[in-house]
Amino acid sequence: MFALTNGKLYTGTQVLQDHALVIQGDHIHDILPSAAVTQDCPCIDLQGLNVAPGFVDLQLNGCGGVMFNDAIAPSTLDRLHQTNLRSGTTSFLPTLITAPDADMQAAMSVVQAYRQQYPNRVLGLHLEGPYLNPKRKGIHNGDYVRSPDVAMIEAIAHAGSDTVKLITLAPERVSDEAIQTLTAAGIVVSAGHTNANYEQALSGFDAGVGMVTHLFNAMSPWQSRSPGMVGAALQQPNVYAGIIADGHHVHFASIALAQQLKGDRLFLVTDATPPAGTQMESFEIGGQTVYYQDGKCLSAEGTLGGSALTMIEAIANCVRFVGIALEEALRMATLYPAKAIRVDHYLGQLAAHHIANLAIFSDDFEIIGVVDQGQLFTFNPSSDTEILLTPGFSFVRSALR
Repeated sequence: MFALTNGKLYTGTQVLQDHALVIQGDHIHDILPSAAVTQDCPCIDLQGLNVAPGFVDLQLNGCGGVMFNDAIAPSTLDRLHQTNLRSGTTSFLPTLITAPDADMQAAMSVVQAYRQQYPNRVLGLHLEGPYLNPKRKGIHNGDYVRSPDVAMIEAIAHAGSDTVKLITLAPERVSDEAIQTLTAAGIVVSAGHTNANYEQALSGFDAGVGMVTHLFNAMSPWQSRSPGMVGAALQQPNVYAGIIADGHHVHFASIALAQQLKGDRLFLVTDATPPAGTQMESFEIGGQTVYYQDGKCLSAEGTLGGSALTMIEAIANCVRFVGIALEEALRMATLYPAKAIRVDHYLGQLAAHHIANLAIFSDDFEIIGVVDQGQLFTFNPSSDTEILLTPGFSFVRSALR
């Protein structure tokens, strides 16, 4: 057991100062006034830094130079996690974009096995496709975009929500029966890469679609005489929506409007690809070369191919350019995505008995350290190294800069 002291705690429901966060093993044991910490409990002084729940990313294609589609293996998941930690993300859904059935089966097998060892690191698989509308496929490989077959839908449902947490599909291309089979298995069904009109969107929500993937992007827009998927999603108070706050996928004013309308149903995703956390200039996705320049990931035809966004950057953008309060922006990266996939009873908040996953950051949105299942790591940007701190050490900010 040890305590983190002298930090500003963003719990998800409160902002606390002069409180200590006590960790025992891989769980949060308690949050209590600093004066109440017993003398025999080792303390680490956070020197006034901010503390939030570890960020939860429901759409991560790749980062750290690797892409899950390209290497469906535990080593890829390890690389994604280690890269994520440096930007405060402690839990994620590895995202397999449109691929053949064999790759989908392989991804389910890899994630299922990986979660036996790291259930709070990888929360499940996000299948983004292949049951999409070809007119809205974006960067996805059109050769593999297809209508669902009963056998594969049943295989996904059989894997269950412990393995497949989320699937993105175009509801106008998938039967209500298939959607109901997936939701009955506990899998969250999200509408994305869809050209559904307003009425088709509402029908999908009635069938069990409970989310939309990267709101505004790759979906029928909101127009005066045709509200489309965007209008339907914004109108439905119980439908969750992920959004990419990099300033390239969605105008910041549109994010502000969505936040006003959706409230606690709007959450941040990165939609990150291999350049995130690296200096890469190009990579392959969907059978195309994508170039990373000036903060954008673009194909030669000008199609956005994911992002190089990190979650701490998305939070900073929401505060600086959208005008969202820091405590709400943090909830958009923690509590709300946890609720969207129904894991908020143990992740997404600073609360007793929750997993001890934390992001520790400065007022200028620099990640200084993380707690990953009870282990505190700090980062030294100048040498690109990690330091594992154990109870009894002092947290010296100046030594880490």
